[in-house]
Amino acid sequence: MIAVTDIPRHPEKLTTSWFQEIASQHYPGTTVQHVAVYAVDVGTTTRIRLAVDHDGPENLPRQWFIKLPSLSWRARLITALPRLFRTEVRFYNEIAQAVPLSLPRVVIAQGKSGSKAILALEDVTASGAIPGNPADSLQANQAAAVVRQLARLHARFWNQSDQLYPWLGSSARALEDRLGRVLSVPLMRRGLQLAGKYIPANFHEPCLHYARQRHRIMQFLSSGPHTLVHHDCHPGNLFWKDALTPGFLDWQMVRSGEGISDIAYFMATALEPEIRREKEESLLAIYAGELENHGIGEIHAAHLLQRYRAHLIYPFEAMILTLAVGGMMRHESNIVLLRRTVAAVADSGTFQMVKLLR
Repeated sequence: MIAVTDIPRHPEKLTTSWFQEIASQHYPGTTVQHVAVYAVDVGTTTRIRLAVDHDGPENLPRQWFIKLPSLSWRARLITALPRLFRTEVRFYNEIAQAVPLSLPRVVIAQGKSGSKAILALEDVTASGAIPGNPADSLQANQAAAVVRQLARLHARFWNQSDQLYPWLGSSARALEDRLGRVLSVPLMRRGLQLAGKYIPANFHEPCLHYARQRHRIMQFLSSGPHTLVHHDCHPGNLFWKDALTPGFLDWQMVRSGEGISDIAYFMATALEPEIRREKEESLLAIYAGELENHGIGEIHAAHLLQRYRAHLIYPFEAMILTLAVGGMMRHESNIVLLRRTVAAVADSGTFQMVKLLR
C-alpha cells in the first residue's frame, strides 16, 4: 500500500505533480505525463474518478477512485462527528484482507483525522467491472447472489466481530447513538415535511414514535448474534464483475451488528416492491441456508423473518434522514430508495412491531 506525505483536501489538489511525487517515491524512474479528472461526486464523501497517464509498472493504477472528506458542509458535519470516513480508512487497513468478498484494490488508506484523510482505490472499471447506482433495480438472481455473499461475510465473523475489532463498537458508535437521541426527532419531522406525498399520512405518528424511542428500539435491534455488517448495502455500494458476481464498496458504516440487518437494508433498497414481495421468503431461505452451509447452527425461519421485518425500520430511517440532511445522495436516487423502503415497512407491519417496544 502506498503512503503519502501530503494529503490533499480538495479535488483540485490531485494534480500531475502530486501523482508524480507518489510515483517518484514508490516507483523510481516513473514519469507521470498527465492526470485527467472525469467525475466528481459530492455526497457523504467527495468521490473523484480520474485517469493517470504514466510509464510505470502495472501495479501503479492508471484509473483511480479517490475519496476525500465531503465538500458539502451538511454531509461533513453528519459524518465527521461519528468518524465515518476514518472508520472506512481503518477498515481497509485492518479488516479488508479478512473479508471473504470481492473488494476494490486499495492503493492508499491514510489519515487519522476526519479533515485530513484519503482513500484511493483502483477504479473497478479498470478490470471491466461495472459500478452500481443507488437507484438501480436488481433482478431476483442478482439479489440472490448478493444475499449469498452477505451470508459468507456474516458467517466468517459470526460471534467474533466484537472480540476481533472492538473499535467497531467503541466511542464512535456511542457518539452516533447520542447524536441519534438529539437529532432523530427534528430530522424525522423535517424528512416527513420534505417527503410530502411519498410518505403516507398514517406513517407520520409511527415515524415520530420511532424517533422518540430510537435508543430503545436500536437496543432491541442489536440484541441478536453479532457479526461484521456493512450497514449501508444499497445498489450504489455494489459493483458487478459480471451480471451475477457482486463486489462491495463504501465501508464507512461498517460495524458489529446482527447480520439480518444487512439483508433487510439490501432487500428494502435494491428491489422494486413487486420483486421483493414475490422473492422475499425465498431470499431469506437462501440466506439461512448459506449460513448453515458455512457452519452456523440451525437458523429458524420464523424467527429470521421476524428479525428481518423489525430491521426494515433502519433503511427507511436512513432514507428519510438522508432527505432531511440533504447533500448526501442525489435527490432523485434518494426518492427512489425512499419509495422502496416505505413499501417494505408497510408490507411487513414494521411500525406495528416497533410500536410495541415501549
